[in-house]
Amino acid sequence: MALGRRWAFLLVALLSSSMAFAVSSEQIPRRAVIDVKGEPGSVVWVVQLSDLHFSVFHPERALDFKRLIGPALFMIKPSLVLITGDLTEGKSKDLLIMKQNESEWIEYHDVITDVIKESGLNKNIFYDLRGNHDNFAVPVPGGMYDFYEKYSINAMLGRKGNVQTVTLEHNEWKHLFVGFDSKQEIGLRGPTNLFGHPTDQLLADLDMELSQWDPKTTKSSLTKISFGHFPLSFSALSESGKSLKSVFLKHSLSAYLCGHLHTSFGSNLKRHHHSSNHSVSSSEYYQLNMHQGSPSNLDVANCSNEVERPEEFWEWEMGDWRKSRAMRILAIDSGHVSFVDINFRSGEPKGTIILPTFPLDSRFMQRISSQLDYQCQLLKTSCYDTVRVLIFSSAEITSVTAKIYDSKPGNLHEVLDSTMKKLEGNGTRGDFYSVPWNWRAFVDESPDRYWLQIEAIDITGRSTTSELRPFSINGITKTVSWKWKEFLVMGCQWVSLYNPALSSVLLLLFSLLLIPQVFSIFSKKHNMQKSLSPSFAGKNVVELLIGGACWILIELSRMTLIWSGILLYLLYLTFLPWFFGHVFSGNDDMAYMTREGWKVKTFDERKQLYLGVPDVMVVVLPHLCFVVLPTVLVIASMAAEKAACRSYYLSLSGKKKDDNFEVNRRRSKFADSCRILRFLRRRWMRKLLLLACVVILWKHWKSCRALVKAYDMNPLLHAPVYCFFVPVVLIYAIYKTSTAYTKSMNS
Repeated sequence: MALGRRWAFLLVALLSSSMAFAVSSEQIPRRAVIDVKGEPGSVVWVVQLSDLHFSVFHPERALDFKRLIGPALFMIKPSLVLITGDLTEGKSKDLLIMKQNESEWIEYHDVITDVIKESGLNKNIFYDLRGNHDNFAVPVPGGMYDFYEKYSINAMLGRKGNVQTVTLEHNEWKHLFVGFDSKQEIGLRGPTNLFGHPTDQLLADLDMELSQWDPKTTKSSLTKISFGHFPLSFSALSESGKSLKSVFLKHSLSAYLCGHLHTSFGSNLKRHHHSSNHSVSSSEYYQLNMHQGSPSNLDVANCSNEVERPEEFWEWEMGDWRKSRAMRILAIDSGHVSFVDINFRSGEPKGTIILPTFPLDSRFMQRISSQLDYQCQLLKTSCYDTVRVLIFSSAEITSVTAKIYDSKPGNLHEVLDSTMKKLEGNGTRGDFYSVPWNWRAFVDESPDRYWLQIEAIDITGRSTTSELRPFSINGITKTVSWKWKEFLVMGCQWVSLYNPALSSVLLLLFSLLLIPQVFSIFSKKHNMQKSLSPSFAGKNVVELLIGGACWILIELSRMTLIWSGILLYLLYLTFLPWFFGHVFSGNDDMAYMTREGWKVKTFDERKQLYLGVPDVMVVVLPHLCFVVLPTVLVIASMAAEKAACRSYYLSLSGKKKDDNFEVNRRRSKFADSCRILRFLRRRWMRKLLLLACVVILWKHWKSCRALVKAYDMNPLLHAPVYCFFVPVVLIYAIYKTSTAYTKSMNS
């Protein structure tokens, strides 16, 4: 019996382990390996597209995509085509209602099928990821409203899981591409669906896929690239506080390719990350420019094979197809990663495209490890011995010329003009040109002294030139500063900034209300009323500003009813629901939003949970900063203006001690009355404040209108406090501060 029980126990354990293995195997993301054949032997290239936003209201996006991208891919012949999210628009014509539209997905499916057929490429090399627009109002992954699972290329090819990997094998190189879907697991309607939300499971899968080729066991050189939709500045932390950045640094990616932001925010949406940023506390919240500092532990003198390479990676956001008609070609040449961004805004096909692969652009492509490569010559010398370029053209190319300019004289002075030779051979995948050069002559401490430009002339005599690019042979990076919009979307880590920003705004608002009230009460108890009157004589500018601000806020505290209403409104916004609305498609249950996110019920367990943090910041912060705060300041200013006018009126209408000269007294009284009337008619400050009230009401009305349409709600029933308090308190304040003049004049 004991032996039988032991065998039964072993059998159950074996079955359990086999079942667990089967489950874990199903969870392992799909892996693919593509053997890239043909010349050039050291180079592979891929195409990236992003933010297509196919829309039933803008059919020209799909028509242009079909007309332009098919021939372009046929000319380029990439080894991979990566489409990094927002395949469809998912919005109404007025852009306010955000949920899935199946007709847009059908259009995407039909157009991408035609493009694949026209390009002559294998369907298996196309990878399309989901963006936030593709997840608007999708309550259940794989449910009836999840059209991505029905019409996308990944779905049609049976690629399951949120992580997909493909390896390009070519000669002695392996190029690992890992794509991932970090959308919200439960898709909310926009606008509170703006951030990527990687889970701990996703990060674990991503780490596993990036580790699949161990450099210690494989003889091939390895390049790692990841691609997704959301930039890191718009990617939340996982449940345990882990980040995509830590995974990418661990594996020292060459690049992370993403989309989401579009070119409307700028053309320099690129960012270099390295591990030394962890020692700087401010980097958790922001990065001032594209290259934030440099690693302090970089030992360029140590050329041992055991020396640890810097933990780093580039983050390259690309332009959108929606408006910019952008496409990116990315090449890997002996480990050097370069790219060229092109656009089809003109509506015409590109006859010739030029992509220099070496030397690299010192602004956007140079890595910290390039300094080690130069100092220690870890790369083969042949990588430095030639200038290399890929040429894609619809017409035969007759000549290609490499030109290098020296900027040290103060202007660009040509120092090299050499004809490049095309790589010939059977089975070439593309036109690859190179020319030998004395690279040691271009070693310089300045990262932008030398500039490279390639010129190609086709058989028709048409000349095409590449963009001028600075380069640095010895691996020194040229620092590039962001413009203010680029800094806002790439430099600011909004996930970390949301709670500090929210706490700061709320603290400021409560302080503006409570501190003057406390001071006013304290002054009454100690008979200090005269000290609260504005007295600016003999004070400097700073004292005038501080004193004026304090006086204005104290006048607000004296309007007891308005002051109390604003305080209660702030308490409401801090602790209670802002509004109720429909956040999914086809769901009659309403959820409510607070400053902490949407509180919804899950469809499987019917549990309450908060979703959409920090996505709700697009509603919370603008309302507090651009509606509530200006309302408080404008009402306080109107109260102060009323007090100032009353004081001025009383000073002019007081009794005149002029008994000896009755005529002069009458004339003085008449002059004072005229002066008062002129003053009350002008009142420029009040007119400006009334104009500010109109601006606040317009801003608030636009916000409420957008939210009412976005979440299909009735403002009277589902958002009465949020929608109507600000207009009511502003109108009441205007009334109170205007009738006071009449009362004071009659008294």
